[in-house]
Formats: sequence, C-alpha cells, structure tokens
Amino acid sequence: MMITAQGLTKEFIRQGKGTNRFVAVQPADIEIESGKFTLLMGRSGSGKSTLLNMLAGLLTPTAGKVFYGGEDIYSMDDGKLSRFRSEHIGVIPQGQTAVHSLTVTENICLSYMMYGTPQERVEAKKYAAELMERFDISPLAQAMPSELSGGEIRRMAIARAMIRKPDVIFADEPTCDLDDENTEIVLKILKETALGGTAVFMVTHEKDAAEYADIHYRMNAGIIELD
Repeated sequence: MMITAQGLTKEFIRQGKGTNRFVAVQPADIEIESGKFTLLMGRSGSGKSTLLNMLAGLLTPTAGKVFYGGEDIYSMDDGKLSRFRSEHIGVIPQGQTAVHSLTVTENICLSYMMYGTPQERVEAKKYAAELMERFDISPLAQAMPSELSGGEIRRMAIARAMIRKPDVIFADEPTCDLDDENTEIVLKILKETALGGTAVFMVTHEKDAAEYADIHYRMNAGIIELD
C-alpha cells in the first residue's frame, strides 16, 4: 500500500505576545513505499513527530491530505478511521506507553481485544509469544507494566505495533530507551519487516539508524526534504 501526503501542513494557535500562529509543519509532499525503510532525521522541535502523527492518522492536519491506497484517511469518520488504524497501521509512539491494568501479553494484543474475533485473539497470542521471544521479553509475558524497565516497556510497545502485521509501521524514536545491543536488535527487526513488504517510517535523531534505511529525509524548522 502506497501512503501519499499532499500539501500536509500543521499550524498551532498559542497564547502569548506577538503572533500566536505557529507553523509546526510547512506544506509537505511525501510518499512512503511498501517494502522500504524510510528514515526522517532532524533536531528536536523540527516537526518530525508532528508529521509522523499526521501520516499515522493520529493528528488532523490544518491542510493537505493523506492517502492510503488512494483513499484520504481524513475523509473518514472517527469510528472508521479508528478501525482503519487498528487494522492497517502500527505506531511505536515516543515515550512510555502502556495500559497499566493489562499484562505484557494483553498490551501487545490490545488491538485484537478491541477489534478481533475469538479465533483471531487466539492466533494473536501465539504471534505475541514469537515477538516477545525476538525482543527478549518472553519471561515477562504475564508481568504488569509497573514491573518493567523503560527499555522493556519500549520493546513491548514495538511488539504491539507489529502484532497485526500492518501495512505500515510508524516508529517515533523507537530506540531512545534502549542500550546499544537492543537498539541494534530493534533496527534489524524493522529492516527485516520492511524487506518482508511492510512500509516502515522511522523518526529519529540517532545517526546509527541511517545505515538501515532505504530512503532518507531530513526535517528542519518544519520543512522536509530528501536527504
């Protein structure tokens, strides 16, 4: 599935002296291809995460459109868009994200708990076990998030993004809580996922990620350009 953004823009209104209009993302055109690992680099505050969230259907743009296979996702109503995200989009968000009342396995399988048949949930738990093995968190399957380290929560979140084998994975600083060994593991898995046909779009400021990517973009002051 080709993801195409046309004229994607985000402005925020904020209170204060002078102008109260802040343009976080200047009009951007970008294509994200299936089977490609696309990397977006730039300094903190350059607009990378804002762009990612718009591409992932999580933040409504001020202007512009985002097409998935020819359909503008922002023309969908909230219910349809929520289900579309669950079934087609995997997001690895920045920061520590977990439902603290659920176990690690339940967190990873969360989308199937929301949208899934009983049989799909059974299969999801089997695949979750495989993912936990790859990310070296198998012993934590029944642990609660409060028992996990920051790096373990991060690996759980990555497994959760991959559980549905989505068409696209959006990764926002996915290695920021990880040591060198686990960073390499995660980058290799994301690369393998892209080689398997998934579109992978990663935002980072870590230069080591560049060697894994097929397509490189850079963002500065809300402006994106091919690097």
